[in-house]
Amino acid sequence: MSLDAVLNEINEFLLCPTPQAWVDVALKNQEIMLIDHANCEKKAASTAMTLLYRHLNREDLLKKMSQLAREELLHFEQVVTIMKDRGIQYKNLTSSRYAGRLRDCVRKDGVEELVDVLICGALIEARSCERFACLAPHLDPVLAKFYKSLLRSEGRHYQDYLGLARQYAGKDIEDRIDELRRVEKDLIESPDSEFRFHSGVPTLNHGADNDGSISVAS
Repeated sequence: MSLDAVLNEINEFLLCPTPQAWVDVALKNQEIMLIDHANCEKKAASTAMTLLYRHLNREDLLKKMSQLAREELLHFEQVVTIMKDRGIQYKNLTSSRYAGRLRDCVRKDGVEELVDVLICGALIEARSCERFACLAPHLDPVLAKFYKSLLRSEGRHYQDYLGLARQYAGKDIEDRIDELRRVEKDLIESPDSEFRFHSGVPTLNHGADNDGSISVAS
């Protein structure tokens, strides 16, 4: 499948585009954006490794998650290198509500839990890919080239997660996918007081403070 076809599929899978308000704040706060991007890559690798340890009897999952973890760690290294080149100090940031809220929706029961984790993984990867595509045209040449280079791998990660969810469910899960897609849409379109790579609509107007919170107009 061509990259354009993958991006079209992702845009159809997600129930809403990234709001322009988020893009505007991201471009003005690229230091926070890059730090949180690095955190996201590290967390994505951790999620893949957790699945590797918990599901030793699922050969397809082991293969795909092993590859995914290696790629996410490589992306982490690449983001950290870009940050170093730009004099950006890697530091702790509070996590966004996005992934946590998706995790809260995960059912805690055997195969259903695995299926939900995989669907959430697909949503996170799809949103990451969509946001790289939104940002790339507005970035400097180095960062734009890097974000464009991530599109194919992030798109493949989305497809792998969703394919595994359907494979292991043993039944039709389109209603469940739609439920989680609606949760994801609400998170992206609702107000968010912290700017992060997966945050919602910034409650702006002055941009992000040093800790990434958004200054609110009085």
